[in-house]
Amino acid sequence: MAATETRAAHDVITIHNFSEKILEQIVHFHVTKFSGGFFLWVGATPVLSNLAVSMSSRYDPMPLSTLVMGDPSDTTPNSLSQRLAKKTKKQVFVSYNLPMTDSNISLLVENRIKKELELHPQHF
Repeated sequence: MAATETRAAHDVITIHNFSEKILEQIVHFHVTKFSGGFFLWVGATPVLSNLAVSMSSRYDPMPLSTLVMGDPSDTTPNSLSQRLAKKTKKQVFVSYNLPMTDSNISLLVENRIKKELELHPQHF
């Protein structure tokens, strides 16, 4: 019975939300953590315009990554999911829904995610 209770505690899905004003724009972050990985949504408005997934491989030091849906010319969700998968050693789904009006915004968004990872690793 104890093994079942322990396994059930690890199979819980948790949700964590945070927001930050980045370059005069409020950016919202939504993390859904599940067993073995997490889903990260980033955006200013409630849309899901793309989805990428990355996971580690024993055959390559760089995690495998693919775009599940969205514009293949936008590499932001793929590269972000790859870097997060490498950092966390988990399967990572990313939906990045911010316009590419400023090239600095992606770097600032990623830095904010890394800060949250350091402050609240239990949510990832």
